[in-house]
Amino acid sequence: MSLLAVNDIHTYYGHIHALKGISVTVEKGEVVTLIGSNGAGKTTTLKTISGLLHPKQGTIELEGERISGLPPHVIVGKGIGQSPEGRQIFTRLTVMENLEMGAYSRRDKEGIQKDIEHVFQLFPRLAERRSQAGGTLSGGEQQMLAMGRALMTRPRILLLDEPSMGLAPVLVDTIFDIIKTLNGEGTTILLVEQNAARALSVANRGYVLETGRIILQGNAKELAENEQVRKAYLGEA
Repeated sequence: MSLLAVNDIHTYYGHIHALKGISVTVEKGEVVTLIGSNGAGKTTTLKTISGLLHPKQGTIELEGERISGLPPHVIVGKGIGQSPEGRQIFTRLTVMENLEMGAYSRRDKEGIQKDIEHVFQLFPRLAERRSQAGGTLSGGEQQMLAMGRALMTRPRILLLDEPSMGLAPVLVDTIFDIIKTLNGEGTTILLVEQNAARALSVANRGYVLETGRIILQGNAKELAENEQVRKAYLGEA
């Protein structure tokens, strides 16, 4: 049984048919990536999984339990944490308060404190800025905070939406090092990323989306060597 199983999902924005039969599986301990151009349906897939959008057809299951149609806060409580596109941190709250908001549904005070310290170990910059307002952080620091806040939910699977967007190359390296570290610690990750080469370098498997459909899937090495992928998404002529 897969940790996450997305089965024949059809999602709409009004009358616009955004996802046209998407099926994705993620096994426990994997990094799976969704790649594709803008408008392909990558973020819509994550929003549908996390309950921000409701599919008109199809099902989503977490270890065999159907979660499609449930409210987002219930889905978070069942173990799906998301670091959203554009970070969407609480700009007026401090770093510490943002992390505490990630644990809003938890009641285990000792566990929360332990997880905050773990986030600070992963992201030392956040520890240095724990009393600083989120809105005053750099773009890279805000991305770290968004990931840290998602980790505070103690996710069974972590959804990462464009974690490298708008970051300087040195910070992109840092973010992908953290992704590898998290996975090495046992965190299962579903990664949406426009930097296809970097995404495939850390993933076990991948899916290529185009206009709301999956056009290719396979292990990451196969996709990175696929001529169609290399031309369309890896910038090779």
